[in-house]
Amino acid sequence: MIVGGGIGGLSTALSLRAAGLECVVVEAAGTLRPLGVGINLQPHAVRELTELGLGEALAELGVETTFVRFADRHGNLILGLPRGRSAGYRWPQYSVHRGELQMILLAAVEERIGPVRTGVRFEDFEQDGDGVLVTLRRDGRVLRERVDVLVGADGVQSAVRARLHPDGDPLRWGGIRMWRGVTEADPILDGATVLAGGSNLAGKFVTYHISPRNPRLVNWVAEVKVAEPGVVAEADWFREGSRAEVSAHFASWKYALTDIQALLRDTDRILEYPMVDRDPLPHWGEGRVTLLGDAAHPMYPIGSNGGSQAVLDARVLARCLATYGDPERGLLAYEEERRPPTSALVLGHRALPTDATMKLVEERAPDGFGDIGEVLTEAELTALGDAQRRISDADVRALNERESWSV
Repeated sequence: MIVGGGIGGLSTALSLRAAGLECVVVEAAGTLRPLGVGINLQPHAVRELTELGLGEALAELGVETTFVRFADRHGNLILGLPRGRSAGYRWPQYSVHRGELQMILLAAVEERIGPVRTGVRFEDFEQDGDGVLVTLRRDGRVLRERVDVLVGADGVQSAVRARLHPDGDPLRWGGIRMWRGVTEADPILDGATVLAGGSNLAGKFVTYHISPRNPRLVNWVAEVKVAEPGVVAEADWFREGSRAEVSAHFASWKYALTDIQALLRDTDRILEYPMVDRDPLPHWGEGRVTLLGDAAHPMYPIGSNGGSQAVLDARVLARCLATYGDPERGLLAYEEERRPPTSALVLGHRALPTDATMKLVEERAPDGFGDIGEVLTEAELTALGDAQRRISDADVRALNERESWSV
């Protein structure tokens, strides 16, 4: 049983099915709809979804990303890093609408496995050596079902994680508030670039196009540090944001690459939420119960890697369960493979690694520049590129030459 019908949960269902294992997905929402805004899928995730038979659907859905580029608050370009196939990967990076990606995964699950059981909320579990007794609630009725394995893929505020780790596991806020939206605008640069202007500490504005069918559709993200880091009780990912508030933070920008105020003005719905994560866990699961995706390793969304890591989790989980005869040993092998790299990513994202170099640009050239070589040394530019790669990339050769994870 997979708890959660998001990108991680649906990818897990498809991966288990492809590995010859039966599963059911339960989702608390009454209806799964294409909600949310943009997301980037890195080549390592695109490879796995392609091997699950979704390559053509992704190509129709997403914009193939060519570069990530950094700029100052005036729109002067600092550094460009090739992405996807432009960087030598055999698979592209895609910028897509999160909700539309979820609908592609949902359609594949329904076709290959059956319907997701919506309106079903996880409450508790008990386990013994032979299985897991799961307590669920639907329409006020308590349901108890016995399964072989329970996977919590229910997001940052995971109920399964709370049951596994009831003490000392708070949401940690870095003091940065985020606003996000989708609107139409003229193509920015080549229409296939992830563009990051400014820095998290002094104000950052990110844009990228998310639809090959509508080249004018732009996803934007605004990030501003408004408080000191601390602990928060919860985070609402669908809270309405104030257009006036986010606009005020960028009113002084003279951003030559796009009209930020027009993007904000033309966005029908602005979402607001804190940039949060959780400390890496010493272990994810127990026995026949484990975690996956944001339930296991929520991270700051600055490396375009959170959703991609959930897809990798799904594929490794299915491979381990299919290749180990004992479910507990399979889940342990899954965690041993996936927990160290994702824990490192959580801490790497939390450090805001590109900000050190971006801060130098703001300090040395507050009024802009003509030649970045007069502002940053080659070593400092290299450090900026390396910092971004650490939180986003897989080794090109290793990914291209690695054997398939399909069972």
